[in-house]
Amino acid sequence: MTNEDISKIKELLDTPKKIVIVPHKGPDGDAMGSTLALKLLLENRHHYVQLIAPNDYPEFLKWLPYSEEVINYEKEQEKSNEYIAEADVIFTLDFNHLSRAGEMKEALETAKADFIMIDHHQQPDDYAVVTYSDVTMCSTSQMVYHFIHNIGLEDHINAQIATCLYTGIMTDTGSFRYRSTTSLTHRVIADLIERGADNTNIHENVYDTNSYSRLQLLGVALQNLKVVEGLRTAYIVLSQEELDHHNFKKGDTEGFVNYGLSLSGIVFAAIFIENRADNIIKISLRSKGTFSVNDFARKHFQGGGHINAAGGKSDLNLAETIAKFISILPDYKTSLSI
Repeated sequence: MTNEDISKIKELLDTPKKIVIVPHKGPDGDAMGSTLALKLLLENRHHYVQLIAPNDYPEFLKWLPYSEEVINYEKEQEKSNEYIAEADVIFTLDFNHLSRAGEMKEALETAKADFIMIDHHQQPDDYAVVTYSDVTMCSTSQMVYHFIHNIGLEDHINAQIATCLYTGIMTDTGSFRYRSTTSLTHRVIADLIERGADNTNIHENVYDTNSYSRLQLLGVALQNLKVVEGLRTAYIVLSQEELDHHNFKKGDTEGFVNYGLSLSGIVFAAIFIENRADNIIKISLRSKGTFSVNDFARKHFQGGGHINAAGGKSDLNLAETIAKFISILPDYKTSLSI
């Protein structure tokens, strides 16, 4: 953040404001951790804050402090639109293009509020009066931690805010094992623990609360795991029937794609999940080393993200999507062999 950005933010937040905070559609741990932390901080500073998520988020995150106050846009659209229209300031966190807000896009585009973006994904759009973008950062939650320090409110990071930020950083770094986890990240985590984040409790709440049906679905996913010989690629396919049979709930497939990447010699992994309600195939992509799944997703599957973690979608059916994916891979043989 530049000194000009910091001055602008301090000016915008100098007096109590009506504020809306928005994560991306399909919010994950980083999206919810960062937005809830910011909501708590701003409310402690006497602002009127509404956290509006484009849709629902996984059950394993609903223990987070004040998560019961999150407004689901899909369920409360009229009220949400009123909050957006009346807002003085709108924060968009963990995404950098308004299309990632799903059905909220139109309401956000017509809002009269000043926008502040905090995000770590590549190629940010230009819609905010302040854009805090850093693609080298491991998570938006770590960026919110630095944001709080930059505007001089670090003494207001209490145990609840620390818990939210720790959760966001932990989930977006794969429990601190991804390359984006730096020594600075660990220093941030240490400070959050000192401020009251219970690391053991957070890990248990996120990773040790599986339902029986989710573990059964994981078994199906592993049974469906395929390897593309000679191209160091693995992929998993889950059909709508398989999801329905195992009582699928939002968040149940979180992390499944990483099992493909854990195979020896694999540098590129994908999971294809059929979603008949939206008539799309949801795609998650992961990689090791220099192979950019961000570029791959943007070029072929209407998506994007980071170098080693990205998402996309396909409007083809499941079989056609897999055939397209496999047909593309030989074009990347050289980069997949590095």
